Amino acid sequence: MANTDVRAAGRADRDLIVRLAFGSMAAQTLRAAVRLRVVELLGDTPRRAAEVAVDAGAEPQPMTRLLRALAGLGLLKEHAPDSFSVTPAGALLDPRHPDSLTSFVRMFTEPAIVRAWEHLDGSVRTGDIAFDAVFGTDFFSHLAQHPELSAEFNAAMSQAVSETAAALPRAFDFGRFTTVTDVGGGDGTLLAGVLDAHPGVTGVVFDTAQGLAEAPKTLERHGLEGRCSLVAGDFFRSVPKGSDLYLMKSILHDWTDDQAVTILSHCREVLPPGGLILIVEPVLPEVVDTNAEADVTDGGVTYLSDLNMLVNVGGRERTRKDFEDVCHRAGLSLTSVTPLTEAAPFSLIEAVAD
Repeated sequence: MANTDVRAAGRADRDLIVRLAFGSMAAQTLRAAVRLRVVELLGDTPRRAAEVAVDAGAEPQPMTRLLRALAGLGLLKEHAPDSFSVTPAGALLDPRHPDSLTSFVRMFTEPAIVRAWEHLDGSVRTGDIAFDAVFGTDFFSHLAQHPELSAEFNAAMSQAVSETAAALPRAFDFGRFTTVTDVGGGDGTLLAGVLDAHPGVTGVVFDTAQGLAEAPKTLERHGLEGRCSLVAGDFFRSVPKGSDLYLMKSILHDWTDDQAVTILSHCREVLPPGGLILIVEPVLPEVVDTNAEADVTDGGVTYLSDLNMLVNVGGRERTRKDFEDVCHRAGLSLTSVTPLTEAAPFSLIEAVAD
């Protein structure tokens, strides 16, 4: 390799490290943009930074600097000095956008999420949940003590599930079941997508009372009040009887293996003959392959999510073997794993009673 090629490769390596080191700053730039309503104020046509600053109650020069940083991140475009418009990606920071991620950005840049990450090294050394040590309680109890934060979390989860809610009904034959219980179903967005696409199926959204807070509005918006019921409870104690399909999306990764086995065991206890448990979560490969399409497109986010589970709640992302193990311990057999290509990196994990 020529010296110039070596230097270029070395520079690329340095650029990667620098870009990653600035990652938390990029996240806080998104947070500031959402809090200042930058994308809403820009609207559909180019505007000058000074005009946006006035509407946001901010100073013109710092606003220009913020807008230029957002342009550098690909969220805005600067057409002429101090004149900006919104890119398609940036439009997702507008709460009026049908696929908005504003609550998602607010939640995942929230100090309650970020602060525990400062102690990642400690969690790696000990396996302990950093959040519990920092805040003196576990993550979900903290949410229960802070209603506004809990509402933001519910909204973030709803936004995060919207892509899956659109893709899942096309990827799985729900029509062969009569009733679906969405375990930990939150505001009902995922199950509403299923029921909209399968009018012969009824449903149950099962979650804590706190998790179900926005679910009545979701059912009303989709006209599903007569086909879907809401049941409050604790999946560590039991899950409702009466369904032949139990659906869980992004639930097991919040919990340790023992806790995941408890949740799955309660589903197994009420599963009728011919019933199925459908788990929707990422499935990590046995070995990280940065040349694999899924890993490249995911950009390593699933592995960061795994660390987020470590520091904030004590859960983990899992490989197929990990899912097979927890299912086996719960009296279940994992029968298939199918990538949900329209909502990567998620997969459909099917399990039946042994």
